[in-house]
Amino acid sequence: MSASPLSEPSLLRELDTRAFELTDTGRDWLVDRPLQVLGYLVLAVVLRLCLHRMINRFTDNSSGKSPILLRPLRDRSSGTVKGAILNERRKQRASTIGSVLKSAVSVMILTWFVLSVLDVVGVNVAPFIASAGIVGVALGFGAQNLVRDFLSGIFMLLEDQYGVGDVVDLGEATGTVESVGLRVTTIRDINGTVWYCRNGEVLRVGNMSQGFAVAVLDLPISHTANIEHACEVAERTTASMVKSGDFENDILEPPEMLGVNAVSADTVTIRITIKTRPGRQWAVQRRLHQDILEAFDDADIKAPYALGRPGGVAADSGS
Repeated sequence: MSASPLSEPSLLRELDTRAFELTDTGRDWLVDRPLQVLGYLVLAVVLRLCLHRMINRFTDNSSGKSPILLRPLRDRSSGTVKGAILNERRKQRASTIGSVLKSAVSVMILTWFVLSVLDVVGVNVAPFIASAGIVGVALGFGAQNLVRDFLSGIFMLLEDQYGVGDVVDLGEATGTVESVGLRVTTIRDINGTVWYCRNGEVLRVGNMSQGFAVAVLDLPISHTANIEHACEVAERTTASMVKSGDFENDILEPPEMLGVNAVSADTVTIRITIKTRPGRQWAVQRRLHQDILEAFDDADIKAPYALGRPGGVAADSGS
């Protein structure tokens, strides 16, 4: 059966319609969608560049002043941390916080860009979001120690619990902080040993460089010594050292004689305390121990176990 002549125009119109549809589809995949992807890419790059520059501006420490980012945060640096050390501390703190912000910005922009591109090409992003959540939970369980180190480092930096130049006690390690990072804090002890402490393993921090310090002198004497006279000699010697001016900038308040602090079978211990600038209590203690040792010798105040030094404080008595 031959086709009707009237069907030829309809066939031509149908072919023209299919050709037009194919042309629109090709234009959509070859022109429109690539342009959308390119637009998202340009926007992501520009947005990342602008935000990173803003973070760099907020963390800039080239002028020697506190970075803008740190001004709303509390600065616990002591009066003994000055000059280059204080500048390095602020620079390192701002740089570390800025690095965290830059990484967060980059991850968020990259995630947005990938999801936008998938949406442009017609891929359903809901399964990817669900899978990302599952993968994130799995990675969180697998790298929980690393995550804990990073979170502890972030809070430590925000709260300024310690910084470069501080003398701290982290439990296993005690010394001067040389560098602070998100994962590890580096400490050098009095013997020169460098300790690398993971932030997540630090359960408590004893900072000896914040606010003020107290020089505590425990002076052991014999039971046969005159307690009142020993207290007078120690207090007079301490006041004389303060008036000498050798530690004028280090001593914050007059010394306080607390009297007898402990009594054992062999020893009576008297205690003196002096409030000092942080980090200077040890120098004050060493000087006072030496001066009071000589004063006790001159005053014939006996010490326990005074071997080879009759009438004087023993060399190994701890004073």
